[in-house]
Amino acid sequence: MIIVSMEQIPGYEITEALGIVKGNTVRAKHLGKDFIGGFRSMVGGKMKEYEEMFLEARHDAEKEMIEKAEEWGAEAIVGVRYSSSSIMNGTSEVMVFGTAVKIRKRG
Repeated sequence: MIIVSMEQIPGYEITEALGIVKGNTVRAKHLGKDFIGGFRSMVGGKMKEYEEMFLEARHDAEKEMIEKAEEWGAEAIVGVRYSSSSIMNGTSEVMVFGTAVKIRKRG
C-alpha cells in the first residue's frame, strides 16, 4: 500500500478513485503520566508522555484507514491529511483521511 500526502504518485497513474477512507481514535493518558506531563508543562522540557499518546493515536488511526482501503481493493491512498483536537484535558482525538485509489505503473 502506497500512502502519500500528494494528489499524485510519481511514476504511477491513478486508474480509479474508490472514495474517501478515514480512521480516527480518541486517546487519554493514565493519571500518572498525565500528572508528569502537567508538571513538565510548568517547568519546561520535552513532554514525552503526550508525544507517546499522539504517536499511538496516529498509528491506530492510520491502521484503521489502511484496513478500510484494503477492504475496498485499493492499492494506494493519496491526499492524506491529519486532524487532531482535544476533547477534554488529557485526551486527544486524531483523524486521518485520504482518497483510496487503484494505480498503474507508468512506462
